[in-house]
Amino acid sequence: MKRSLVLLVVVLLLAGAAVYQNRGKQEVALAASSDMKPKPGFTAPTLQLPNLSDQSMAIGGKRDKLLLINFWASWCGPCELEAPDMQDLSVKYGGLLELYGVNATSYDKERQAREFVDQQKLTFPILMDRDGKATDLYKVTSFPTSLLVDSEGIVRERITGVITKSKWEGLIEKWIDLNEREKVKK
Repeated sequence: MKRSLVLLVVVLLLAGAAVYQNRGKQEVALAASSDMKPKPGFTAPTLQLPNLSDQSMAIGGKRDKLLLINFWASWCGPCELEAPDMQDLSVKYGGLLELYGVNATSYDKERQAREFVDQQKLTFPILMDRDGKATDLYKVTSFPTSLLVDSEGIVRERITGVITKSKWEGLIEKWIDLNEREKVKK
């Protein structure tokens, strides 16, 4: 009899824990530990970086729009290939997307980075990672590396290397649509 009662109590506790854990079925963003890459489903690290005019700008965190963070370097051939696509995406989705180019200045030369921006005619904000904190915090080991971050500050996509502009458009439209639907619910 005691054994049956103990078994019943254990089953009820497990069932209660399962119900408690799954109540509302809301997605919970996990904070990435300092030794892992920010990846889909995890909160994007937040920090301030200077732009080309040395004004401080925030990356990560909650915001009104979807955020595309693109880590690049002036000596990176694939970065040069994707720069026109990044500019086109910035223009096309400007009202619905913030695009920040983060130059890995600690691995680059600032003068060359500024020349790259001029040559590519980039008009979206370019941030300078002079001390390498952003590159370290986002665990960027190759260029280009890009992250799509939703309005709640959660990483939705992490892309290493170059993808086609049409693939970018598909990803952006997918997450813009989800962002807009979430705003309507609130």
